[in-house]
Order: sequence, then structure tokens, then C-alpha cells
Amino acid sequence: MGMTRFGERWATVLLLGALCLPAGAQTHRRKHPPVPLHARIARLLANPAVTRSHWGIDVARMGGEIAGTRIYSLHAGQFFQPASNAKLFTTTAAVALLGTKATVMTRVMAAAPPDKNGVLAGDLALVGAGDANLSVRTIPYLPPALRPVPAPPENAPLRYLEEMADQVAKTGLKVVQGDVIGDDTLFPWQPYPEDWAIDDAVWGYGAPVSALTINDNQIKVTVTAGSVTGAPAAVAFDPVVPYYTVDASGLVTGAAKSGSHVQMERLPGSKLLRIYGTIAVDAPPDTEQVAIEDPAEYAAIALKGMLEARGIKVTGKARAAHRLSMNTASVIAESHTPLTLTTAGKSEPQGCVGLCTPLAAHLSPTLIDDVVVTNKVSQNLHAELLLRRLGKAFGDDGSAAQGARVVRQFLLDAGIDKDDFFFFDGSGLSGHDLVTPRAVVRLLQYAGTQPWFADWKASLPVGGEDGTLAGRFVKSPLKGRVFAKTGTLGEVRTLSGYLRCASGGTVAFSIMVDNHAPRSHADAVVMDRIVAAIAATN
Repeated sequence: MGMTRFGERWATVLLLGALCLPAGAQTHRRKHPPVPLHARIARLLANPAVTRSHWGIDVARMGGEIAGTRIYSLHAGQFFQPASNAKLFTTTAAVALLGTKATVMTRVMAAAPPDKNGVLAGDLALVGAGDANLSVRTIPYLPPALRPVPAPPENAPLRYLEEMADQVAKTGLKVVQGDVIGDDTLFPWQPYPEDWAIDDAVWGYGAPVSALTINDNQIKVTVTAGSVTGAPAAVAFDPVVPYYTVDASGLVTGAAKSGSHVQMERLPGSKLLRIYGTIAVDAPPDTEQVAIEDPAEYAAIALKGMLEARGIKVTGKARAAHRLSMNTASVIAESHTPLTLTTAGKSEPQGCVGLCTPLAAHLSPTLIDDVVVTNKVSQNLHAELLLRRLGKAFGDDGSAAQGARVVRQFLLDAGIDKDDFFFFDGSGLSGHDLVTPRAVVRLLQYAGTQPWFADWKASLPVGGEDGTLAGRFVKSPLKGRVFAKTGTLGEVRTLSGYLRCASGGTVAFSIMVDNHAPRSHADAVVMDRIVAAIAATN
């Protein structure tokens, strides 16, 4: 069917109109203006899966003449639980005040050397100094891309304790007429900061804090299925130290393809570990990290066994020496007491009381090596030990409250608003910790002006490459361009750090979400898309 006259007339008009357009407009659709950042974020937060959550965001430029220019802000002055973003505050204070090269020394001490017959009349003490790395871990931290393939055999968990036992044996010691003591009195015995969840205390990530820390104060417990359905499952400990009593009477081998349903329970103060449930006959071993109830006592038991294995007789027992706090002030009162910080001639106290003759010693890695571990893998115990080292070196004692006092003064000196943060611990496990996104960004900006910045920034996980960001931002253009600390605690998720944007410039950002739906990861997906939007529009 041919065109009508009406159709021909309009076809001619349209053709003439097209001929009158510029050449580019004849072949390309009209471009829409770019969607601004605030609109992109608003659209992402309108997602029904995350809209009920409480979101806080702050983004500001880094470097150049426009340093500090705020790019975007949403509830940036409101309080959020920082979760492991608290480690940003602890580690910057530690690097700035203690120095990147700071070390501590763990010692085996006695009142006097052994006599000519190799007899020590008195106790032998393993004296903790806050070293977080008497463990299986290889230092320095290597990102996955640089790790040897195939992986070398795993280090022995108590290797440094073995080395010190060898040193003691070389002194000619034959008999200890006394006890073997695990001494953690450098810090007050306050194993759990305020508002740590009671169920966290069972697991390695919630291990108690002690100046004498051994193998991250945790034991690897491996449950292996029996050979047939209904048979008892096997339980193995690493390290093998006689410490916990195990009740595995309710632990059996399940049917093929039934999966692993193993549970572990331990009451506070108890050394009875109850393991129950099922593990399928064809399931791989189930491995968990269980916290050590009293790390100093555990270390003393381990050292006593090592000495005896080297032919040294110990007439006494293995026990812990703790120093109980007598301070009745609240954490808020202590941490808000002003303090003058100076690093001139400052060193970490590592004294002795009574037992002052060293028989063995182990030097810790440098502080920056430990900070890298702390931030890359989000190691809670290490952050807590850094906090207590700060309290001991610059405050009145090595308590969590005095450490928080030092961190607070450091932050005030850095220009962060006094009402923008409250810390009760160094790791972010405490539900009492509160911080505003703008305080985080201000800290990130401040760090960028400091001589230690490059070393500290290198401790942050890198998107798509290492640490807790190895599985996030794995594709271009964000892979290798996000340098940030993650945080997860209950229904809290946080991400704060630095972002290299499409323009080549760098921004500091903090994204925090409270009260997301339990067991939901929708907020994490939206969070990463917000990071992508920030990068694309700057």
C-alpha cells in the first residue's frame, strides 16, 4: 500500500528538517547530562532491601588546593557504631605516638641465674610485654599475589615459646625449685572491654586481652567425621597443650551429604568445652578457632611442658600472675581526662618486679608490621593490645580506658570534634563505641598530611587484592583503587578509606550503616555501588 498525500507531506517536512540539522545530530542520539552523585546515591538507598537501615556517608577530596572540599554528605554528623572502623583510630594513634619501628621484648625471668649445679631456687616467669605475634603467623604480611606457590608448611603455633625454652636450657638450668609463671601484669587483668558480647568470648575473634598473648590467644579445634554413619567424630587440638576438658559425647558422624552441623560451647570462666552435633561421613573436617580462657596460664602450662621435655625438672606448678585493677572510675570519665602527649624520649615500659634476671628473650616484629596485620585481616586482639600499649606508654596504666584516653587526646590534637566519637575499646567489638562519618573522614585527611602516612596507608586492605577486601571490587575500574578498612558487627557494616577516582584524584570516604536486616548482605552490595558511584563522578 502506498503513502497517503498527508503522509507524503509529513515525510517531506521531516526529511527537510533532518537535512537542516548539524551533521553530528543526524547520526547520534541526544546525550543526557550525567546523573549527579547525590541522585545516584538517593536511587541506591531507595532500594527496599536497604531503605529501612540507617545510613551515614561523608566524602571529601584529598591533596592539592581543593583538599578537604566536601563532595557529599548524608547524616555525616550522626552517630554510628564503627565496628572495625575503630581500628583506623587505634592504629593511627599507635603509629603516630609509638612510632613505626617500636618493638617490645618478651622475657623468661628469674630472681637469679641457676647455681653451679643448674638449680634455680625460686620461680621462673614468662613475662609478657604486649607482643601480639608470638604465633603461627608469618611476618611481614604478604598479599595473596606474592605468596609462594605451593604454600610452605605452616609454622608451629608455639615456635617462639620453643625458642625461648631452648635458650633457657642453654643456661645450664636443670631444676626449677618453684613454679612456672605466666606473667601478664604489665596491663591490668581486664580481659574483656565493656559491652563485648558474651557469645563472642568463645571464639578466636573475641579472645581475651592479655599482656602475655600466645598464638592470638586461640586454639584450632578440628572435628573429623568417623568412617561410618553413627560413629563418634574425632576432635583434635592445635597446639596440643593440656588445657581444656572436652565433652564430645553428643558429637556423631552423620549420613552422607548431610553436611556439617557442629556446635561448640563454653561457659565464661570454664575450661569445659562442649562439642556436639553431626558431621557428615563424607564432609571435610570442620575447623574452628576457640578462645583461650586465660592466656597467661595457658602459656605457663605450655612452657612448663617444654622445659620438662628438655630434661628440666619443675617442682612446682604452672600458674598465671595477674594484676587486678583497683580503678573505680568509668571509662567515659577516664578517657575524657585531658592529657599532654609528647613522644620526646618516650619508650614503652617493660620493667620487672622481683624476678629481674633474664634467661631468655624474644623481640617482637616492628609496630608497623603488626599494624599491617591488624588492618589487613581486621585482627581484634592486636588492636586491643595496641590500645593498651598506648595507655601504658602515655597514660596512667595499660588499661583499655587509659588507652582510649590517649587515643581521644590524639584525635583532639588532630582537630577532630570532641563530640564526634566515643571509644570503649580499640577493635570496635564494643557496642558502646560511637563515631560520626565526618570524624572518620577528618582522621583520614589528617593522616594524609603526616610523615607516617605512606606506611600506615599501606596497612589498609586493597580492593580486589588483599585483606578483607580481596573479594570485593575485584573488577576494573575499582580493582586496586580502593584502600579501605571494613567493619562488620551484628547488624552494622562500615567501610572507610581512600578511593582513587576516574579523574585520577583521591577522595577520603566513610560509609556506615546501622540496623540493616539480620543476615542480609543487601547493604554490602549497595555500599559497594555507592563507592563505584563516587569513583565515577569524581
